[in-house]
Amino acid sequence: MTAVFVTTGVVLVLAAFVTSYRLLVGPNTLDRVVAVDALVAIAMGGLAVWAAYSRNSSVIPGIVALSLIGFVGSTSVARFRVPDDAGVARSNWLATAPKPEPPAEAAEPPGATPRPEDGDRP
Repeated sequence: MTAVFVTTGVVLVLAAFVTSYRLLVGPNTLDRVVAVDALVAIAMGGLAVWAAYSRNSSVIPGIVALSLIGFVGSTSVARFRVPDDAGVARSNWLATAPKPEPPAEAAEPPGATPRPEDGDRP
């Protein structure tokens, strides 16, 4: 049974290294946020393996706390994240946007009686 726990620990450590690489090298912020969320999940898995190996359930509140922190963090980032190229895309859009035409003089609706101009009054 110890071999199962050792193998699980090694796999979790390898997953943490691969995820840390994504965290450090990620091409944009969304990749980095996903990597942090994955590291929290790996830490939860590590605590669960430790709880099973030691037959000690006192780490269960820590797992629950990590899951809540991971959920709240991911939800907050998903809600308030600004795209990496938001300023570039907006400036490109403004540069290529068609220029608005000046408003035409208001035409009278059909069938309306013409209004007298200032010089047309008797």
